[in-house]
Amino acid sequence: MKKIPSGIHGLDKILGGGIPDRGVMLLSGNCGAGKTIFSLQFLMSDDPGVYVSFEEELDEIRETSKLYGWDLEKLEKENKIRMLKYDPFRLEDILEVVENNIREIKAKRVVFDSVAALGVHMKEPSELRRMILQINNIMKKNKCTTIIVSEILPGSKALSRFGVEEFVSDGVIVLENVEKRGEFKRALAVRKLRGVNHSRAIHTYNISNKGISVSQSTFR
Repeated sequence: MKKIPSGIHGLDKILGGGIPDRGVMLLSGNCGAGKTIFSLQFLMSDDPGVYVSFEEELDEIRETSKLYGWDLEKLEKENKIRMLKYDPFRLEDILEVVENNIREIKAKRVVFDSVAALGVHMKEPSELRRMILQINNIMKKNKCTTIIVSEILPGSKALSRFGVEEFVSDGVIVLENVEKRGEFKRALAVRKLRGVNHSRAIHTYNISNKGISVSQSTFR
């Protein structure tokens, strides 16, 4: 299986060599775990990429990126990254626009942030499952490696907001803020990665002004 670098320091070894090329990964986590930072860092590679936001305003994301030394506006002008913002009501129309942008800049990496915004507008979890499968099929058709962001509600033991996202993804990475001895610590786990002998341990990770780095040591 061909792998590509995740862009996250220390993560590729835990993943068994990197993210599967053209795979669709679910990135899930609770509030403040660093999902947006992770997603942006994934796009900071030599591969052209597309970032699709269903909630946060693009100017806010651009400002966030500056805190870590990433100049999104420069990359946008160079056609290395496309930043797209849509209300999550008509996904089919959105996907057509995303696909056009992928082809225009020959994108290899795509981020959808987040599917939680899609799910709240759907009556049944089966509708969200169908939508994610549609995203999955279109991304694979365009030979893109994709991260789909979801969230975990406070106190939940689930891997995603609606409980269906993980079943239609090739892999699942979970970021959590875990309370330990009176303070919150960051913990990362690869909960699923089809066909890959990945680490089963829970690892600590840090967020600095250079982004996210994952420790090889286990969470204690």
